[in-house]
Amino acid sequence: MSYFERALVAVVVIGAVSGLVGSLVVLRKRVFFAQALTHGTFPGAVAAAALGVAVPIGAAVASVVLVGVMLLVSRVRSQGAQVAAGIVLTGGFALGALLQALLPDLPIRAESFLIGSILTVTEADLLVSGGVLLVVVAAFAAFGKELLFSTFDPQGYRSAGYRGWPMETLALALVAAAVVSSLPAVGAILAIALIAAPAAAARLLMPTVGWIVLVAPLIGAASGVAGLVISREFGVAAGPAIALVACGFFLLALAARGVRRVHPRSLHVPVETAEEAIAR
Repeated sequence: MSYFERALVAVVVIGAVSGLVGSLVVLRKRVFFAQALTHGTFPGAVAAAALGVAVPIGAAVASVVLVGVMLLVSRVRSQGAQVAAGIVLTGGFALGALLQALLPDLPIRAESFLIGSILTVTEADLLVSGGVLLVVVAAFAAFGKELLFSTFDPQGYRSAGYRGWPMETLALALVAAAVVSSLPAVGAILAIALIAAPAAAARLLMPTVGWIVLVAPLIGAASGVAGLVISREFGVAAGPAIALVACGFFLLALAARGVRRVHPRSLHVPVETAEEAIAR
């Protein structure tokens, strides 16, 4: 398998993972959480490179720590989820920049952590991304209804006798897994675009939650492929190209939504209610 073919497989898998998890992020309104995780994994990636360990391993360890910190801070009285995400975002990224300054002889350029280097993806990276995809699909299959219930009606979910933190922890863990798998493609800074934009586009266009979950991974994979081809044809960095294509899909969806509002009868699509989504 050539380096380009390997990169092509990687962006398809990573785009699908990011789109699928992104649908959960967008529906639960956890985009700022996701952004905090993307930036917060930076020091883990730098530390892994300094120790000669695979970068995804360092990012995974950092993400586990960050999820724990966010859950603890968000449960402190007078604080909240936004405060926790803000602390993790700024503190994590600052720590990564500090480590980078203290370790100038890293075997990997710092730019690859920030904007990705998909053309240098390895077979191990492919295995990690494929494993993450399987885990995410399994989690949606096993806990999809609970995730939807806690997403659309958190008070009703707790009133039904369920605790809110297990689903919140699962959602954050899936986001962390998506972030780790997306680092080779778009890096720590741009990962949020691949996670949020395809899902936001699918939400604008699709009538039901089921369709959003189905279409968002397709848009994510298409963004990865198109961005990689643009990178090859025009000689630009793949990470920014992929992120820009994902944002472009969102803008197209936004324009299509505007057309639908102008011509509601010809383009009317019934919207699924929260109760219908949970019942499904």
